[in-house]
Amino acid sequence: MGHTGTDTDVVIAGAGPTGLMLACELRLAGAEVIVVERLAQRSGESRAGGIHSRTLEVLDQRGILDRFLAEGELQPVGHFSGLYLDFDESESRHPYPLMILQSAIERLLEEWALELGVQVRRACEVDGIGQDEHGVTVRTRGARETSAVLRARYLVGCDGGRSTVRKLAGIGFPGTEATMTALIGDVELPGLTEDYVWVRRTPVGDWSAIAFEPGWHRVITSEFDRVADRDEEVTFEGLRASLVRVAGTDFGMRNPRWVSRFNDAARQADRYRKGRVLLAGDAAHIHFPAGGQGLNMGVQDAVNLGWKLASVVRGRAPESLLDSYHAERHPVGERVLHNTRAQSALVRPGPQTDALREVFASLMVFDEVNQYLRHLLTALDIRYPVEGEHPLTGRRVPDADLKTSGGTGGVHELLHAARPVLLDLSGDTTWTAAVAKGWADRVDVVGARGEDDHWIVPALGEVPAPAAVLIRPDGHVAWASSAGAAPDGTALRTALETWFGPALEG
Repeated sequence: MGHTGTDTDVVIAGAGPTGLMLACELRLAGAEVIVVERLAQRSGESRAGGIHSRTLEVLDQRGILDRFLAEGELQPVGHFSGLYLDFDESESRHPYPLMILQSAIERLLEEWALELGVQVRRACEVDGIGQDEHGVTVRTRGARETSAVLRARYLVGCDGGRSTVRKLAGIGFPGTEATMTALIGDVELPGLTEDYVWVRRTPVGDWSAIAFEPGWHRVITSEFDRVADRDEEVTFEGLRASLVRVAGTDFGMRNPRWVSRFNDAARQADRYRKGRVLLAGDAAHIHFPAGGQGLNMGVQDAVNLGWKLASVVRGRAPESLLDSYHAERHPVGERVLHNTRAQSALVRPGPQTDALREVFASLMVFDEVNQYLRHLLTALDIRYPVEGEHPLTGRRVPDADLKTSGGTGGVHELLHAARPVLLDLSGDTTWTAAVAKGWADRVDVVGARGEDDHWIVPALGEVPAPAAVLIRPDGHVAWASSAGAAPDGTALRTALETWFGPALEG
């Protein structure tokens, strides 16, 4: 475990949406990646059912959104604990959730990963790890108990809520225990005449059924104060019995494609990084899947981490850059755990909760309340703790319309290559190019003219368009200059060095 050679830059454990998105981000930035996955093939299980605005923006920033839009359906409403939310078309070019099953998301991401040259090794799971000053040794177990050892600069656990990587690294996973059990399955319900049954509450719990395709429903039952043992087998008969208890009938349930179980346990890794081992997605946080936030948060973890990790392994930035991953993403995870605990409480059966839901629903008619809850679910209002006084600093960059030498388009088109962009909206890049000269190998300087005098920023509203803006590969603003203000070369150079490493010599 003391040798310095490596088989690859990064080993990723887990080929779910988080692991695959991280692998793609690393490859776009020039890092070598091997993904190891316990399953011999994709499960095909439907699991998560949608993508929120911020994740749609991420996919758009990489130029692959059309692949997902072609297989999903945009839904003009969302919900908070089953109470409907409205969406604001001005806040994003992609304001509505996309209804698309996780099985399709994983397939599309794996296809993209293979196009980018990612190695995906299936029927291969992590069995042991060891760290030293030069890298990580990853022992794996494969089919027929064969074993192999991989050597990498870093290991990232994207291997789910029961993460082996997290346990082997000795990272704590504190939180709150489950208070309920929910069962979910894709089944035929010939006795149900409706295509869409939304959270019907009963004295025992609640149930819902959604027809994702003709003849098939996703049915979910939730029962409170019935906490299943984590190792208890999940069966079709168990789902049927649960539906009878909460709905009074099984609607002729038959032909299960997939059955699973979840609960409202909420836990978060106490650190997202321990030396050369990092965590992302469910390996870093689990929670009640209210509002469809889990998959989205995992993909956004990956996009925050990918460019940073690639910069470090390629020697362009110091290892300390990785500390910003925990600093930025851990608070986001805390916020999601907090709001999903609240949503779990709001679905508990009983007259007190019924009254609370009525009061809550009456408050949601106010735009400010609706906006606040909408932002909790979509993450459009996230602001990372980035140094700078400009209101855009730390926030996602709006996809404003631009005119460049290559024609017209949006800001997100500039991020397809997953490289930092220094966007000068004066159209003359003389000053910005001079300041950023030492980073010419890793930062693209682009001159453009904005189509609008103001940009719409979630949680802020209209903000005057900046004179120039430094955009990180994940779409968040590292530095911005106000129109009409004297340009501050020192602040720009500081931002460039902070996020993208030291300037080139000479």
